[in-house]
Amino acid sequence: MPEERQHYNVTLAILTIAGTAYALQQTMVIPALPALQRELNTTTTWVTWVLTVLLLVASVSTPILGKLGDQYGKERLLVISLALFLLGCVGAAAAWNIWILILFRAVQGLGAAVFPLSFGIIRDEFPPEKVGVGIGLLSAVFGVGGGFGIVFSGLIVDHLSWRWLFILGAIPVAISVVLVHRFVPESPIKTPSRIDYLGASLLSAGLVCLLLALTEGESWGWGSGRIAVLFAAAALLLAAWAVAELRVPEPMVDMHVFVQRPVLLTNICALITGFALFGTFVLLPNFVETPRGLSAETARLVDYGFGATATKAGLYLLPSSLLMLFAGPAAGLIGRRIGFKWPLAAGMACSGAAAGSLALWHDHPWQILAPMPLLGIGVGFAFAAMATLITEAVRPTETGVATGMNTVMRTVGGVVGGELGAVLLSVYTIDDTGVPAVTGYEAAFGISAVAAFAGAIVAVFVTAPRVRRKRLAVAEATD
Repeated sequence: MPEERQHYNVTLAILTIAGTAYALQQTMVIPALPALQRELNTTTTWVTWVLTVLLLVASVSTPILGKLGDQYGKERLLVISLALFLLGCVGAAAAWNIWILILFRAVQGLGAAVFPLSFGIIRDEFPPEKVGVGIGLLSAVFGVGGGFGIVFSGLIVDHLSWRWLFILGAIPVAISVVLVHRFVPESPIKTPSRIDYLGASLLSAGLVCLLLALTEGESWGWGSGRIAVLFAAAALLLAAWAVAELRVPEPMVDMHVFVQRPVLLTNICALITGFALFGTFVLLPNFVETPRGLSAETARLVDYGFGATATKAGLYLLPSSLLMLFAGPAAGLIGRRIGFKWPLAAGMACSGAAAGSLALWHDHPWQILAPMPLLGIGVGFAFAAMATLITEAVRPTETGVATGMNTVMRTVGGVVGGELGAVLLSVYTIDDTGVPAVTGYEAAFGISAVAAFAGAIVAVFVTAPRVRRKRLAVAEATD
C-alpha cells in the first residue's frame, strides 16, 4: 500500500550516497596513475588502462543493466550492480599486479548503472513536482563526486598507499548496498519482455571497438592499420545494431524513440558535455602540477604551471565541485518553471565561458580558480537538465535504458575529449624535451569552449517552443 512505501527523501539520500560512491571511484585513480606505474612496474600504456577499462565496461553495461532494471526491477538490479562494484573495489585494493588491477577495475565499471537505475527509481517513486529536483541533485553528484575524487586522491597519494583509494572507496559502496536493499522500495513499473541478446551483443561489440580505437589511437598511431580496422568495425557493428533494433519484436532500445527530437538532441548535448568536461577537468591537475617532477634543466624551459602537489592540484577543482552540488537541484527548480532546455543551454554556455577563460588567462593561480565556480554551475545545470529531459521524453518503462544510453553518450564524449587533449599535448611540446607546451593546453581548453558553446545552441532546439507544443497537443487530442 502507498503508506507503507519509503518516504522519497530517504530514498533520495540513499541513492545520492550510491551515486557519490561510484563517481569518486571513477576519477580517484587519475592522480595516482604515476604511482601505480612505479609500484606495479608497468608501462604508461598499460597503466592508463586502469582508467580506460572502467569507461569501456561502463559504456557497454550501463544500457544493458538499465534495460534489465526496466524488466526485472530497478531496485533489484541496483543492488546487484552495487554488489559487483563492491567486489571490484575489494579486488582492486588487493591487486598484486597491473593485470589483476585492470580486471577488477573492469568489474567496478558495472557500478555505472547506478545512475540510470536511480533516475528510474526517482521517476517511479517521487511526486511529479519533485522529480526534476531529485534528478538534478543526483545528476550533480556525478560531477561533484568526480571533482572530490581528484581532491581526495591527491591527499591519499601524497600521504598513503594507492591501495587506500580502493579501501576507502569500498566503504560507501558497502553502506549503499545495505541501505538500498533495506530501504529503497522496488519499482512498481516493470516491462515484462524477452532480453534482446542480438542488440546487446552488437551494441557492446561496437562500443568496445570505438572506445578502444579512441583510447589507443595515440599510442598505436592514428594512421595505423589496427586503429583503422577498429573504427571500421565500430561503424559496421553500430550500424548493424541500429538495423537489428528496428527489426526485432522487443528491442533493447526503441530506435523510434531514440531518434525523436528531445532524445536525439539531448544525447548530442551529452556527447558535447562529456567532451568539454574531460577537455578541461582532467587536464587542469596536470597543468597546475607542472613543472613539478621535472629535472632542473627541463623545468627552466617551462613557462607555465605552479608546481602544485597532487593535493593542491585537487584543491583547484574544489570550487567547481561545491557549486555543482547546488546547481543540480537549482536546475530542477528552474526547469519546472521555464522548461529544462534552458538550464541545459545555460549550463553549456557557462561551461564554454569557463573553458574559454582558462584558454586565455592562466598565468596566475587566481586565474585558474576564478572560472571554477562557473564551470561547476555549468556542469551541474547540464547534467541535471539532460537526465530530466530524457525521463520526460520516454515512457516510464523505458527510463532505465534511455538514461543509460544518455550516460553512454556522455562517456564517449569524455573519452574523445580526453584523447584529443592528450594528442594536443603530444603535438605541442617544448623543443626536444617531450614536455607539453602551454600552446597544447590553450588549444585543448579553446576547443572545449567552442564545443560547449555549440552545445548551448543545440540545447535551445531540444524541445519545440511552448506555443508550438500546445498546438501539437491540441492537434493530437483532436485526432
